[in-house]
Amino acid sequence: MSGMTAPIIAPDRRLFLGATATAFAALAASGCMTRGAPATTRAAAAGGGFAGYGALVPDPAGLLDLPQGFSYRVISSLGDAMGDGGTVPDRADGMGCFDIGGGEIALVRNHELQPQHDAGGSIARGFGKRDGVFVPGGTTNIVLDAATLAVKRQFRSLGGTIRNCSGGVTPWGTWLTCEEAPTGPGQRYGDGLERNHGWVFEVPASARGLVDAVPLTAMGRFNHEAAAVDPATGIVYMTEDRNDGVLYRFVPKVPGKLAEGGRLQAIVIEGLPDSRNWTNGTMALCKPYRVSWINLDNPEAPQDDLRIRAAAQGATLIARGEGLHMGVNRGKSEVFACCTNGGAKQLGQIMKLTPGLAGAPDMVELFFESESEAQFNYGDNLAVAPNGHLIVCEDQYTDVVDNHIRGITPEGRAYTFARLNAQTELAGGCFSPDGKVMFVNAYSPTATLAITGPWAA
Repeated sequence: MSGMTAPIIAPDRRLFLGATATAFAALAASGCMTRGAPATTRAAAAGGGFAGYGALVPDPAGLLDLPQGFSYRVISSLGDAMGDGGTVPDRADGMGCFDIGGGEIALVRNHELQPQHDAGGSIARGFGKRDGVFVPGGTTNIVLDAATLAVKRQFRSLGGTIRNCSGGVTPWGTWLTCEEAPTGPGQRYGDGLERNHGWVFEVPASARGLVDAVPLTAMGRFNHEAAAVDPATGIVYMTEDRNDGVLYRFVPKVPGKLAEGGRLQAIVIEGLPDSRNWTNGTMALCKPYRVSWINLDNPEAPQDDLRIRAAAQGATLIARGEGLHMGVNRGKSEVFACCTNGGAKQLGQIMKLTPGLAGAPDMVELFFESESEAQFNYGDNLAVAPNGHLIVCEDQYTDVVDNHIRGITPEGRAYTFARLNAQTELAGGCFSPDGKVMFVNAYSPTATLAITGPWAA
């Protein structure tokens, strides 16, 4: 794509990507070269055979069990008073962390609220209403002292949206918050709604209050989950939480200015119309596949049929695409994507997409496929730790849940990092710019945690 070869990283954002570059370098030595080898060879390649941080220590507070040497603190909870007169809403989901200067970091946190839920106070302005009242979904910002993690202020930053599930950080210091809600007037679940929903919105990390709720309609209307921006090109990758979903990318007209429009495309994995491996295991582990992209017309999709039209054009089916994480490894971008119920056991897969350079084709591989609940069970939000391990938040779909945070080493070895002692999911895992703190949400009742410990071990 002409005119998009120069990175679009703002100078004050380079520190963030620099802090994660080492982590992605570790992932470069992926298990694709070692997983099929004898156990002794794999152990040597894994730097002594890292199998986890040790047994979990029961939490005296009964919330989150962690290994010895790790600890957490709750920095924000459902009902906490905010500086704008509201209270912290429920259903905390995807989240991003930013260095906003002046010794402060900001968390931008999604709230996956539906129209019938409590907003935590009245919303003065936003995107859409039901029966004349702004719907309660959106985001809150939490500004922390970067050294002490003390909360300096928190407030609602986006309102009038529905089911803000996940999203993604941008290199220019904003959070892309995604509606998992393709509904509207006259549609299923659309009673009383005044506008169509199912969009991506952009929230600056530096916001001081409610921002203008501008839907980025060219990025498509579908059951959005997560987004990840390639800092080299400005291309945005997006997942879709559907059993018959596809992986999308948005090629902006102007990198870093998403509101100016662009092209929406869907992935085609060469020779592979279905990556889900539900019946015949057609996508082999660690095998590189060539990728192309097809243009999609009418991205505003009033019939919520983007995935159907994409598949009819040859797009590859993806099993419930959820978490995305983008990083730069030795000058090359890499995107890791969770497919929540993919795989022969339908416990989850992780794909790795490597955009091509200098005209080379994009490539994708099946990096990991869970073979047991002990590896991971319905992986959702995704992050990369400072030591290069993938960090996966579970979101199980059973009457009684037992959700964990799982780690996966660069060699493809899964281990348990934490266990949540509450009947809810873990979501929004992300790291501070210096890599010393992992932030994560307990979904409901909302609790945002800061986890510290020997992450680089």
